[in-house]
Amino acid sequence: MIATSEARRAVDAATKLYLDGEPLDMSVLARTLGIGRATLYRHVGNRDELIATVLAEATERTYRKAIAAGSGTGAELILDVLERLMTAVSGSEPLLALTRREPQLFIRLALLPGAIESTSARLIAEMLDDEQRQGHLRLRMSSRVLADAIVRICDVHLYAPLLGGDDPQIGTALDIVALLIGHEPANS
Repeated sequence: MIATSEARRAVDAATKLYLDGEPLDMSVLARTLGIGRATLYRHVGNRDELIATVLAEATERTYRKAIAAGSGTGAELILDVLERLMTAVSGSEPLLALTRREPQLFIRLALLPGAIESTSARLIAEMLDDEQRQGHLRLRMSSRVLADAIVRICDVHLYAPLLGGDDPQIGTALDIVALLIGHEPANS
């Protein structure tokens, strides 16, 4: 994802700010890295692009942890991983700090097509393909189309508080995903 070592340094520094719950100021980041703002922008794009990269990498790390901890096979594994993922995301202090500070930015980056959504869809499609290849799951549509739908369903229910809801609706998202992948929902 990161083409140069300077870009990697910038993303790593921005990630540290994110994980510390701090806002990202491109001027401060450029000074911290000992480069000019124009150089920083050339390496990482604009502020939104940099934050999207940081969040996409955080998304991948969170998925990988959920996948490693996941249990079961087929639909049970997919649902277990998604529940672990959404629970981790809903309790992420750095993400909560960002969403409190810049809710519109987060909604734009997380709910519209871009780096975060494509990372999530790619990883879900990989899981679906693996489970289907092993004979644990039979998909009724392409894994990529299904993964895109799962991402949208989970995002809307996970980020409900930002959209005027009270709490994330993880159970509802999982029930809908269960129906999509041909599994009886837990709460039916």
